[in-house]
Amino acid sequence: MYARLLSGAALLASLLALAPSTLAQTAPDTEANKRVVIAFYVTAVNLKQPEAAVAQYVGPAYRQHNPGAADGKQAFVDFFSAFHERFPDASLEIKRVIAEGDLVMTHSLFKVSAEDRGSAVVDIFRVENGKVVEHWDVIQAIPESPANDNTMF
Repeated sequence: MYARLLSGAALLASLLALAPSTLAQTAPDTEANKRVVIAFYVTAVNLKQPEAAVAQYVGPAYRQHNPGAADGKQAFVDFFSAFHERFPDASLEIKRVIAEGDLVMTHSLFKVSAEDRGSAVVDIFRVENGKVVEHWDVIQAIPESPANDNTMF
């Protein structure tokens, strides 16, 4: 009986030892996903090249969850092209990037001009096969008189 327990325990231990390497082979590469999202966002917003960003970093389809923006890759290009014409000095400063599985979240300061107080923006991107395929966001204006002394970042 002890022999069975020991052999069962040995089998379980060997399976557990293999689990991390097996998971690493099948799990999304979160660091690579972070790099894709950062490059996509910086290219589209700060370099003001939304068409190049889409061509290099977006998958075959782009699903948008922001109710003020249309679905699709061309809609993204059109939106940011018009935005850059209206706000040529707009900038994005990514403060932090967090990834889990195929999701990457950025927490950023977005400003339409150097004088703008800006907005705190949380974007969530889904990455599939190394390409951005889906996006959600939450935007909060930075108040002139906050109720506390903490920053939004």
